[in-house]
Amino acid sequence: MGIEVDKIAEGSDLLREIPDELAIVPINDAVVFPYMLIPLILTDANLIRIVDEALAGSKIVGVFTQINKDLQSPGPGDIYRKGSALLIQKMARFPDGHVRIIGQGLARIEIKRFTDETPFMRARVAIVPETDRRDDRTKALMRNVVSSFFSIVDAAESYPDEIKNVVSGIRSAGRLADMLAANLPMEIPDKQKVLEIVDPVKRLGFVYEFISNELEIVKIGEKIKRDVRKELDREQREYYLRQQLRAIQKELGEDDSGVEVDELRERIEGALMPAPAKDAALKEWGRLRKMSPSSAEYIVSRTYLDWLLEIPWERATEDKLDIGRARRILDADHYDLDQVKERILEFLSVKKLRRSAKGSILCFVGPPGVGKTSLGKSIARSLGRRFVRVSLGGIRDEAEIRGHRRTYIGALPGRIVQGIRTAGSCNPVFMLDEIDKLGNDFRGDPASALLEVLDPEQNVSFEDHYVNLPFDLSRVMFITTANVRDTIPAPLLDRMELLEIPGYITHEKLRIAKRFLVPRQLAESGVPARSLAFEEEALARIVERYTREAGVRGLERAIASIARKTARRIVERGRGPYRVTAANLKRWLGPEEFPEEEMLASPAVGVSTGMARTAAGGTILFIEALPVRGTGKLKLTGSLGDVMKESAEAALSWVKSRYASEAADGYFVSRDIHLHVPAGAVPKDGPSAGVAIAAALASLALDRPVRNDLALTGEVTLTGKVLPVGGVKEKVIAAHRAGIREIVLPRLNEKDLEEIPDRITRGLRFRFVDRAEEAVSRALAADGRRPRRRAGKG
Repeated sequence: MGIEVDKIAEGSDLLREIPDELAIVPINDAVVFPYMLIPLILTDANLIRIVDEALAGSKIVGVFTQINKDLQSPGPGDIYRKGSALLIQKMARFPDGHVRIIGQGLARIEIKRFTDETPFMRARVAIVPETDRRDDRTKALMRNVVSSFFSIVDAAESYPDEIKNVVSGIRSAGRLADMLAANLPMEIPDKQKVLEIVDPVKRLGFVYEFISNELEIVKIGEKIKRDVRKELDREQREYYLRQQLRAIQKELGEDDSGVEVDELRERIEGALMPAPAKDAALKEWGRLRKMSPSSAEYIVSRTYLDWLLEIPWERATEDKLDIGRARRILDADHYDLDQVKERILEFLSVKKLRRSAKGSILCFVGPPGVGKTSLGKSIARSLGRRFVRVSLGGIRDEAEIRGHRRTYIGALPGRIVQGIRTAGSCNPVFMLDEIDKLGNDFRGDPASALLEVLDPEQNVSFEDHYVNLPFDLSRVMFITTANVRDTIPAPLLDRMELLEIPGYITHEKLRIAKRFLVPRQLAESGVPARSLAFEEEALARIVERYTREAGVRGLERAIASIARKTARRIVERGRGPYRVTAANLKRWLGPEEFPEEEMLASPAVGVSTGMARTAAGGTILFIEALPVRGTGKLKLTGSLGDVMKESAEAALSWVKSRYASEAADGYFVSRDIHLHVPAGAVPKDGPSAGVAIAAALASLALDRPVRNDLALTGEVTLTGKVLPVGGVKEKVIAAHRAGIREIVLPRLNEKDLEEIPDRITRGLRFRFVDRAEEAVSRALAADGRRPRRRAGKG
């Protein structure tokens, strides 16, 4: 802050004695105005040398402000061109080498040119002449400026009382502007601008604008002080009353809820949560402590705070990124599933190279019982993360995902936040089970709510309606499961990486049973391992005759049933050992539930063999077509879906257009065709039976039998083109099990054979076709030739 002195008058001897050439002292934290006393501390040896030389001569130096205040050794281009001539009045040296001087501003000066730069700057300067105006408008401006400045002085505590007397004695507009600029909290560039404005009225107007803004700020500050003081008085009164209430409750022997609320404040202060969450918790705590513990709102507020404190905002488990260990865990827990295991090892490898990699979103698609859920647990164990599972089957309310609004006592967060809280860490392996069975109704669409959850670009700031604060889900590894992909909404499907887990073949089920199921069920039933043994042939018969399925749940139930019966025998008769064989299996499990699936005994006209994929794996279908007297209509039975009915109609239209000339005259006009697909109680749908239907209808038209050792699959268009289908692995396995020798597939499905084990494909012939004519040609037996039935199973 500068102090004005009134020793220098315009045109005084001191002004006349300012040399034309001055040593330049750059300063970085102030602007020197004429008529002001200012203290300066110098530590640079060159600047101290300037002072020494000045004291030996005219005692006058040029003081100029640096453009960049952080610059340590400024040069000619680093200082403003206008500054002040400074008369050094006092100097004091200190033991550490620095020098303190007190100087008095003499006049505004301007650098014309530099004459030297080393060891310090020298320049030729010129005095900037001062003018003065005494008109009424200038006097009115000065009066307003002084009045406003006095208001600031009265409101603030940082100004000395005598400053009013100094300001009141100034009669020049220019000197008033300089005085106020030196004492007001202006930025250095603004003070420099005041120094550079020559016209006194413009200079004072610029300062007045700053004073007006500063006065508004001072008024706002005073209002804030009054409001704070009022709030403190109210809080002190409430504190006094609350202390009295506690004393009364203590005398009455009632619970001291105040202590509990205070402890809650300590928990919030010590909680590991982001700043927005902690601010929200403290704000809610402020509301809570003003409520009566008996009010319903108190319960809602307290429950909300408990949720905020129990959510693991920043608590995370450290990933175990040992690839070898992860592979051993996955191999120990699951047989085969190489594609899924490789994907998990890839994720671990990326995580090891880049710690900040975002969480993945995988979707395991496969029939029931193939190990989708247990695979998620193994992934969590291999990563060293917590595991949490949420079933989405049948959920119809969006609030189940996003939570309920905090408007009533029973409101809760959604299942995502609940799962995170259950896991106790912010980076668990989170399994969303049965995502293909989501529903929606008037309460909202939960699938749409999951769009944000399952998007790594959006879930970094997921907001639950109950918590109403952003939570980072990008560190969570989401895994979803589904039995079929068709019912998963397309936008949701687009956000996930699909991993198909097909049904197991007999060989794989035998390995799983020996390695996992039998030891587990023996342990759960308390049966010693040496007391019960399964022959491989017996396990194979259980798979094929008792538990026809894609997974192994039914197989495990059958093994568990045998283990329980063994436990009873041990208790009643002794420890055994007992042996389960193919011969005595009926005594353990009763009659066989599924007869052996076989191909037709011989070729037949109008009967073809198709293949289908079901929730239990693959199966073969017999397409039966029968002509009856009529008018060319098509009758469909066998619990067929709309797509399969349309496929049958397309196949009939193609057969009519292709084989009408080879069939008997008027064959398709004088007869109705009845098409039936056993078993009639089992629903069937899909376009993949089109080729088999076309073969059965062509067989009728040409009166040629269809080969019984051949199965077909593929979608047929009206033009006879054969389109690819899905589920080739399951279908081929089913055909192999039934004894089929040859399989007709769409040419575009040739790549799918790579997924099928060699032990299945080794005994089969595959024909790949582009046109339905090729498929029909392979399917129809030659005249007078009947393929032999295959002996046994391949």
